[in-house]
Amino acid sequence: MGAPPDYLPGHGLLTGRTAVVTAAAGAGIGGATARRFLEEGARVVIGDAHTRRLKESAQALAEEFGADRVTALTCDVTDEDQVRALFAHAERAHGRLDIVVNNAGLGGTAELTEMTDDQWAKILDVTLNGTFRCTRAALRSLKAAGTGGVVVNNASVVGWRAQRGQAHYAAAKAGVMALTRCAALEAADYGVRVNAVAPSLAMHPHLAKVTSAELLAELTEKEAFGRYAEPWEVANVIVFLASGYSSYMTGEVVAVSSQHA
Repeated sequence: MGAPPDYLPGHGLLTGRTAVVTAAAGAGIGGATARRFLEEGARVVIGDAHTRRLKESAQALAEEFGADRVTALTCDVTDEDQVRALFAHAERAHGRLDIVVNNAGLGGTAELTEMTDDQWAKILDVTLNGTFRCTRAALRSLKAAGTGGVVVNNASVVGWRAQRGQAHYAAAKAGVMALTRCAALEAADYGVRVNAVAPSLAMHPHLAKVTSAELLAELTEKEAFGRYAEPWEVANVIVFLASGYSSYMTGEVVAVSSQHA
């Protein structure tokens, strides 16, 4: 397996901005995005349903980047009250909101004939409905502020490409893509951009827990570089979409992938 490239330093691309990142506790894409945003000069509010891990992540980031730049609030994206509280907290803590990254999602594997209604509904509620709730909250806040802003959703190449055992997850991620495109048309009226990333295979501890070693090996073989992405490589693209370097992009779904089939 090929080695990942060197980690890139920050360049101040998000200096002075305030960002909310959901599902940002731990070592996945959300945590990597929160760190990259801080390295690029942003103030970051992180949310996650797992209170203990969230507290630990926030404390570690605050020690490294300063307590005035990192705050956290428990947020289960399936709970509308908690979603509203997260965005209200961001505005109270920092006086403004500029960037929202909707990273929360839930995976799993089940053949369609064996899939239960509960399995289907749980994946859809976290991954698609949760993204809807947070996008709605973000756009309400950004529209009221009238100063523009950016929303970046986390989709997946599975929203385009079929994969056995992933009907619920693929349907949810395809929904995130469609939500992104429709939201972008509406948000353009008040100067807000809405885009999405679609990673193929970014390795993190939770993925390893819910995916068999055989499937991970099979998916890795499909990647042109012969390796999975590091979470921070996906976060780099999210930084680009959140920054002024993507000022003319909205309604786009950007694949973060070296998959060739």
